Amino acid sequence: MARILIAEDEPDIRELVAFTLRFAGHEVTTTSNGEEALLHATQSIPDLILMDVRMPRMTGYDACRAMKATPGLQHVPVVFLSAKGQDSEIQTGMDAGAEEYLLKPFAPYQLTERVRAILTKFGK
Repeated sequence: MARILIAEDEPDIRELVAFTLRFAGHEVTTTSNGEEALLHATQSIPDLILMDVRMPRMTGYDACRAMKATPGLQHVPVVFLSAKGQDSEIQTGMDAGAEEYLLKPFAPYQLTERVRAILTKFGK
């Protein structure tokens, strides 16, 4: 199915999201911070990027802004996965170029459904 990049600094959450999406048939790559995500995305051009907001070395917001300014990555949808649900946080994520902002915690079926809908919207 789709190639998905996950950037999440919490190992348990990263592995749960990766397992869920692999089980749904996707090819998944994981990174633990925004800097690694940007580097990997530039090299592999995934179909979808799921990112935490608060990560070491580079925030998800900064990584998303950099991705949206990088040739070849501008049209790759970025979805933030965060426990930070304040309106200002969500607005910052959308202003950074995110397609969607999903709040943690979420059920595995909710994640796979949102991923499916976003991939469909982008013709993937």
